[in-house]
Amino acid sequence: MRILGIDIGGTGIKGGIVDVQAVRLVTERYRVLTPIPATPNKMLQSVKEIVAYHDWKGPIGIGFPGLIRSGICIAGNNLDSSWMGIHLAEFFEEALGVSTYVANDADVAGYAEVLCNAKLVGIPKILFLTLGTGVGSALICNGKLSPGTELGSLRYKKSILENYISNRARKEKHLSWKEYGKKLHQALMYLIEILSPDQIILGGGVSKKLEKFQKYIRTPIPVSAAELQNTAGTIGAALYAYNNLSGLSSSKD
Repeated sequence: MRILGIDIGGTGIKGGIVDVQAVRLVTERYRVLTPIPATPNKMLQSVKEIVAYHDWKGPIGIGFPGLIRSGICIAGNNLDSSWMGIHLAEFFEEALGVSTYVANDADVAGYAEVLCNAKLVGIPKILFLTLGTGVGSALICNGKLSPGTELGSLRYKKSILENYISNRARKEKHLSWKEYGKKLHQALMYLIEILSPDQIILGGGVSKKLEKFQKYIRTPIPVSAAELQNTAGTIGAALYAYNNLSGLSSSKD
């Protein structure tokens, strides 16, 4: 079965068709810039452009960069405030005219990474972090996702976590890879103290540069780059839709 997966990020929106049984993209991802301001109507037009590009008329899974409760967007550091209170699946489904399933972008990306990476089989607790415009997170315990962690919003030092270790923060503060690596090490040690994970996986755009700063990370547990890299969100969104369609998930967010 094939499903269109769409990954909505702070700077770009990517979409590609996924073979959910093989757990892989079968098309190149099409990318459009995230509109500024990223209001619901403007974001919808970007999503429609991706759907039209793929000439898609089947079910769609969307990874969305916000905290979702009972299908409703209730928070998001990098979202326009007009998103708050919107039932996301209903909003997109009504406009697109096809079955649409929406979940947190980092949650679905982390789930896809753990599902696809044989090296992670049997690891009890995995913390997945996306380091991009913001910081997303997913916690997978014994192969099951614990949704809604949103650790980018965690109070940290004088602000919140994503203002220290996101790729946006690295660029804005003109940090060298050594400086960034040391800041990331401190933040990871803080998260390890709180959550006691057995392994940390880094996703998002900065994960492709891990070799530039990994030597500055000296955590007592393994830290590695996501094997799916930037495709994890797209694949994960499609898998989330498939699980709902197949009755493997009890909620349609």
